[in-house]
Amino acid sequence: MAAPRKYSLELRERAVRMYRATDPKPQIKKLAVDLGVHPEALRGWIRQAEAEADAGERDDRLTTDERAELAALRKENTQLKRANDVLRTASAFFAAQLDPTRPR
Repeated sequence: MAAPRKYSLELRERAVRMYRATDPKPQIKKLAVDLGVHPEALRGWIRQAEAEADAGERDDRLTTDERAELAALRKENTQLKRANDVLRTASAFFAAQLDPTRPR
């Protein structure tokens, strides 16, 4: 007979969600104290959730590779938006220089 679980599955899932949702990532020890769980237990839950996602056992979580790709795409998206803003401003500036009679 297995030993009873000290922490409920709901608490485990909530703790992992809280860790992932926080940016920048909090210290595991501090988050564990806030939740009232042992820091090594929380660290294990986070590692287990990542391993399950990487192994394809969980469809509700991104794998490590998918998270890295998503971060790179978000960074690229931010850079492209910034470049578009610069180009838009430059275009308006040069259009005004070429046709000074054009209303602004």
